[in-house]
Amino acid sequence: MLLAVLVPLVGGCSSSGNKPSGTVAPIVERDFKIRAQRYELPAGKVDLSVKNDGPDAHELIVVRETDSSLPMRKDGLTVDEDAIQKQTQGALEPGQPGGERHLKLHLAPGRYLLLCNMSGHYLGGMHAELVVS
Repeated sequence: MLLAVLVPLVGGCSSSGNKPSGTVAPIVERDFKIRAQRYELPAGKVDLSVKNDGPDAHELIVVRETDSSLPMRKDGLTVDEDAIQKQTQGALEPGQPGGERHLKLHLAPGRYLLLCNMSGHYLGGMHAELVVS
């Protein structure tokens, strides 16, 4: 009886409606590193699939790079997010260890910086460059 119910359900499933549009880019955050499976992506719709493999919470901020370095806050430990607001393409709130989040963006060709701006994390090495062509 159970098999008769399951077969019609399985037969009716279709993955075409769930197909992601754009490029899915797996990102892994870990104390104190950000790794991307691909550091070069095509321009357009991008889904950053961010997994936190570290023992601490981490955020992710995507900033379009400019010729100047990122300005720091007076605390000397974090980037001044207000000063880079115009270059910021998107951000994810801190994610808990073991969790996965998604950040969907539309990126133009250029260079971008992925960073965690929790106290001391950026300075500790939690940043990576992403090239969009």
